[in-house]
Amino acid sequence: MAKTNYSYEKRGRELEKQKKQEEKRQKKLNKKNDDNKEEEFESRPSSDNHLEK
Repeated sequence: MAKTNYSYEKRGRELEKQKKQEEKRQKKLNKKNDDNKEEEFESRPSSDNHLEK
């Protein structure tokens, strides 16, 4: 009977963990960038505000 290669299985689990962590990191960066874009848009004065004065 063949012997199980535990180091191969462990490496596979490590790769999966790294992939998940990278996906989470990218998701956080995308969310942060989206929030920054919204803040920039809200902080810019619109042309309507100039007309009211």
